[in-house]
Amino acid sequence: MNWNDLISEVASIGSVGSSAATITGVEYDSRRVRPGAVFVAMKGGSTDGNRFVEKAIAAGALGVITDSAQTFDHLTVYQAGLPVLHVEHGRRALAQASAAFFGHPERSLAATGITGTNGKTTTAFLTESLLISAARSTILIGTVEYHVAGEVRPSIHTTPESRDLFELMAEGVARGAEELVTEVSSHALDQGRMIGIPFDVAVFTNLTRDHLDYHQTMDKYFAAKRLLFDGTVYPPPRVAVINAHDTHAEELAIAASAAGAEIRTYGIGAGEWRAASYTLTPSGATIQLETPAGSACVSSRLAGEVNILNLLAAFTAAHARGISFSQLAAAIPTLRPVPGRFQSVDAGQPFTVIVDYAHTDDALRNLTTLARQMTAASGARVITMFGCGGDRDRTKRPKMGQAAGEGSDFVVATSDNPRSEDPASILAEIEPGLQAAGAAYTIEVDRASAIRLALEAAKPGDVVLLAGKGHEKEQILAGRTIPFDDAEVALSILAQLGYREGQ
Repeated sequence: MNWNDLISEVASIGSVGSSAATITGVEYDSRRVRPGAVFVAMKGGSTDGNRFVEKAIAAGALGVITDSAQTFDHLTVYQAGLPVLHVEHGRRALAQASAAFFGHPERSLAATGITGTNGKTTTAFLTESLLISAARSTILIGTVEYHVAGEVRPSIHTTPESRDLFELMAEGVARGAEELVTEVSSHALDQGRMIGIPFDVAVFTNLTRDHLDYHQTMDKYFAAKRLLFDGTVYPPPRVAVINAHDTHAEELAIAASAAGAEIRTYGIGAGEWRAASYTLTPSGATIQLETPAGSACVSSRLAGEVNILNLLAAFTAAHARGISFSQLAAAIPTLRPVPGRFQSVDAGQPFTVIVDYAHTDDALRNLTTLARQMTAASGARVITMFGCGGDRDRTKRPKMGQAAGEGSDFVVATSDNPRSEDPASILAEIEPGLQAAGAAYTIEVDRASAIRLALEAAKPGDVVLLAGKGHEKEQILAGRTIPFDDAEVALSILAQLGYREGQ
């Protein structure tokens, strides 16, 4: 593929020059440019790629695509004799150029996109597992990890830039993948990172308070999520799977239907695809499924009401992808919990320790409610350790404190990823919510020490919740990042307290 071949697939407002040389890559990061690559210089949320055109040229760029034709001085480009394509939307151009360069892998994949505040990761994992149970080869893109036709890779972003996504898709297609399952963040939708991917199925899990540091208001946050369904920026999905319990369900269903999507709603005692009844068990749940495709009583290894909703979303999505009701029902007992999502830490201690990613007030309420259900018969306590991330929405901090306090017998408030903020200042904004809940609590800035306090406070039968970081393996502090894994730290402390795995 040469320059002229590439730009023929990119919407533009003008161009200068041409080249018959073979393109070796498409890049948006000048540090990744190699000789023969096309550099897409685009304005981003925190920086402007147009500032790095000279570095891209010095690294051997063959040509430049820019979204700043009016403000960028192209003198350096012209002196180098490089072709330039002027575009209106940098991210759209990046997606179009990437799709062309990587051979349009999206045309060989059926895509399922999952968006919502909570439950995206679990629903994505479960959807992929159900597809695999029917012998489908898959690509999974999400918060915890990426899967490329069976190969597990570390996750870099919940939803990567389109160039990186198309590369992963191309690798998967080359290995025989036929299904793409991806979490779709509100940031990605708002920024246009999903341009060029036609979603066959789109899932909406819920909308609760989060990411207002970026979106500013809940209306704007919902508007970003809605883009996956309403056909205004992205093609509408063939099937829209919507949580019937969410307050935005009706509005979203109307918008998706008007755009041409088939609507499928799910819920507990609500929606067409529903759990008519359920019984929570020590190892998961027994669920009576009632759907337009059939009915069945199934056993799940995933605990709590929240995971019943996640399972229903995945079940409905996988059925929309052509897997029969009977195949899906048979696969449910084999599904495993997702790393960092209600993950049990067992060193033989006489109390339960759970690591979970809950990092919003709604997620904390769901988590503590599940713990209460687990201790209802014995009257044992719920002990919750959590923190709030720095450089993020500050308004949710007291709300999270109140949610933790109302759902727990004892709370240890600590640091999450404080980033550039003073951890003590973050905790000071959490504390009013704890006080409003009337909770018994303590403050401990150091997260490892906080985990120790929570574990030392536990008595036989109690449930200890270590919330906020889930699968994460690092803690982000001001100016540095340190290794930190809640589950590993908990196991180490439990060993110091005299408990050992396998004993």
